[in-house]
Amino acid sequence: MNKNSDIVNRLITVKEAATYTGLAPDTLYTMVSQRRIPYVKVGRLTKFDLGLLDVWIKQHTVMPMASKVV
Repeated sequence: MNKNSDIVNRLITVKEAATYTGLAPDTLYTMVSQRRIPYVKVGRLTKFDLGLLDVWIKQHTVMPMASKVV
């Protein structure tokens, strides 16, 4: 498999990213316009790199607080 096909296979559409993240496509477009989520422009198309989305999700994950022992 060549390098270009590996990159293309990692890029997903807005609709696929919406399903992957659980966000609405309109929300993703808003986040893209505000540069709040990593994206890739391919000509006029907006695509998302799965690896970058995974990192973004991990960075925005809120971990639970440790419970206090009374």
